[in-house]
Amino acid sequence: MEKEFQHHLSRMPENSAIKQQKLPAHRLHFSNQAIFTIFFATGAFCFCIGIILLLSAWKVQEIEINYTNICEDCAKMRENALNFDKQCTCSIPFNLQKTMKGDVYMYYKLYGFYQNLYRYVLSRSHNQLMGKDVRDVKDCAPFKVTSNKIPIAPCGAIANSMFNDTIILSYIRSTSEHIQVPMLKTGLTWWTDKYVKFQNPSFRNLSDHFVGTEKPPYWQEPIYELDTSDPGNNGFLNDDFIVWMRTAAFPTFKKLYRRLYRVKYFSDGLPAGNYTFDISYNFPVTKFQGEKAVILSTLTWNGGSSIFLGLAYTVTGVFLWMSSFALMAIQGKMRKKKLSHRR
Repeated sequence: MEKEFQHHLSRMPENSAIKQQKLPAHRLHFSNQAIFTIFFATGAFCFCIGIILLLSAWKVQEIEINYTNICEDCAKMRENALNFDKQCTCSIPFNLQKTMKGDVYMYYKLYGFYQNLYRYVLSRSHNQLMGKDVRDVKDCAPFKVTSNKIPIAPCGAIANSMFNDTIILSYIRSTSEHIQVPMLKTGLTWWTDKYVKFQNPSFRNLSDHFVGTEKPPYWQEPIYELDTSDPGNNGFLNDDFIVWMRTAAFPTFKKLYRRLYRVKYFSDGLPAGNYTFDISYNFPVTKFQGEKAVILSTLTWNGGSSIFLGLAYTVTGVFLWMSSFALMAIQGKMRKKKLSHRR
């Protein structure tokens, strides 16, 4: 018994203020008036922020053109296995009624494409994407190697399904003058992606580092030929590739494709007038009953045209106000009951 008692004492915490929970503590006691003030002030803050965010989102100029059915002929031809190698371009004219002032961004939008599937998200090689080992394909099932057992670079389901439609915007100043709108294909990615998560093996003779590998099955060109004119936008550092590799959380999503280069006629933005989208159709969507769209949009200080955050703040503010009135009503009834009992 004495040994058991000594063993029990040895396992007891030290007799200190921290371990024995004897530190001084203070319990907050709020009055009814203080609680009502906190609820009202928080509600007013959330409501005001919500209204500001909504007004800012409504100032965004945006035009969206769904070209799934417009390019139906191209879809039928390109998604046929016998005609997969044939090129098809469809033109989509539209009118911009109001000038888009400031910076203008072009997005592509996909409907019904699930980038959030567990196996899809994991199907990539971080060692490959960081330029450490282009033949490391162990985590890239089912797109690890070709039928000849040659490693694929970049490997994985995400890279293999990369969006590859080519979209060109033209400004029609007159019937005889069509001007291709200058769009930049760099500066589209997060800094951490461009300079941390994605790296090329080397800028010199980039193709030499991919000897012994093959391009993904659905790609038309290898990774080292995505942009041969700019070494800083080629290989794993290609902005279109990096943007696609950041998977979306929902089946309907948009990704940044280009941004306006503000020179000459477009120094103030996109002028009102007639335009044309010339789209080289490559990315298949009809097989999984999906849709494709192209978007032109401006941005404000808090982002794009999404009103979700503004609505969330506004609804929270209204809820807190309603809660305050409910608490005041309950407190008033309890006070009346106390007064009646005293009488």
